[in-house]
Amino acid sequence: MDLRNILKNLPEVKTPEEKKVSFAVKAKWTIITLVLFFILANIPLYGLTNNALEKFDSLAVILGTEFGSIISLGIGPIVMASIILQLLVGAKILEIDTKTVEGKRYFQGLQKLLVFFFILFEASIYVLMKGLEAAPGYAWVVILQLILGGLAILFMDEITTKWGFGSGVSLFIAAGVSWRLFTALFQFIGPQGGFDPSGRVWVLISSISNGDSTGAILAGSAILITAIIFLVITWIQSLKIEVPLSFDRLRGYGIKWPMAFFYTSVMPVILVSALEANIQLGAGLIENWLGRPTLLGGFQGGVPVSRLASWIRGVDLVNATITNSLTGVMILQVIGHIIFYVGFSVLFAVFWVKTSGMDAQSQAKNIVDSGLSIPGFRKDERILESVLDRYIFPLTIMGGAAIGLIASLTNVVGALVGGTSILLLIMVTYQMYQNIAQQHSVDMHPSLRKFIK
Repeated sequence: MDLRNILKNLPEVKTPEEKKVSFAVKAKWTIITLVLFFILANIPLYGLTNNALEKFDSLAVILGTEFGSIISLGIGPIVMASIILQLLVGAKILEIDTKTVEGKRYFQGLQKLLVFFFILFEASIYVLMKGLEAAPGYAWVVILQLILGGLAILFMDEITTKWGFGSGVSLFIAAGVSWRLFTALFQFIGPQGGFDPSGRVWVLISSISNGDSTGAILAGSAILITAIIFLVITWIQSLKIEVPLSFDRLRGYGIKWPMAFFYTSVMPVILVSALEANIQLGAGLIENWLGRPTLLGGFQGGVPVSRLASWIRGVDLVNATITNSLTGVMILQVIGHIIFYVGFSVLFAVFWVKTSGMDAQSQAKNIVDSGLSIPGFRKDERILESVLDRYIFPLTIMGGAAIGLIASLTNVVGALVGGTSILLLIMVTYQMYQNIAQQHSVDMHPSLRKFIK
């Protein structure tokens, strides 16, 4: 059977028949998906005897998962499929013209096929390498549950993308980060269910009352740094370039088309952080399986302490400085972490623009098809493309480098849940707010629908 026929017959969530889904419908499906995500995250795997992945809890935030639950795979298969396919297409190893409708469908079909492969592969690896150790005779039962959980995440992502606000990948990350941020601040229940005020707010109050200056400084600095990161990223998120456009049929009327400084939004950081998380997880699984460190890295208590995994991870410089434990190796690790994030963020930003229809040629076609043009320029797609390319390519490079730099720097200053997690939460929430506001304005003012169609 031809590969294209297989891709056309892959299971998928039905696309809405109407061109614009109403606000109420999008809100309903977004809430349903979010509730299902939290329910699945609290369903433990049946037949699981040991969860060696729980020591990687900080990585679970990036992968939108809860290790030990039925959705332990999280968004890992989706993101890995996207990374590999973008690298293959960007490097011209796979010749796919994503500017055409048929090319986009082929690309999306291949991506889904890769997701299915990674669901099967990661589910098997997690269990067979004893990251999620099953009871004797229950290995395939646990693998089957992981596969079902991976498929649930995949189709929940499709539901959100087609029927809700934003994408499921972003929604799951935002949900996980929000929950962990809240618990990091206000946690008062211990692992055994007893009273244990371990949240930073309670630790700060307790340290001050007990005269523990070091504990108070550590807790207070984490809260303060997190608040500063929120404010700085929120401000940077608002930076944009506005290209003036005029309506062909309405002389004298025009709009401004905003292009954000982070042109590719949060996607490069999602891909880079997921790549880092998968490298660390892979290194941890192989070490757990072989009983010794490998070139990918060695771990102590879930923390990479040697080789590749240790050189790309973020080190808490603020904590090390306060506790007087800062070393030269830590500084080198920070430099390696920054280089890794900046380099791959730029790479993924360029590939994302090429494969997602955000390039100058695609945007020029969309503008012309919408009955808009740039004042002072002849209405020609090629001319419009050359004008847009002056903005889009520099924004892609600078925005990718900037978001990688910000993500890596916020990872090393001691925030409550990791700088990348906070960055993702803010940008995903802001993006979702924009989608909701736009949808609501269209529903409130039906006349606007004519200009959006």
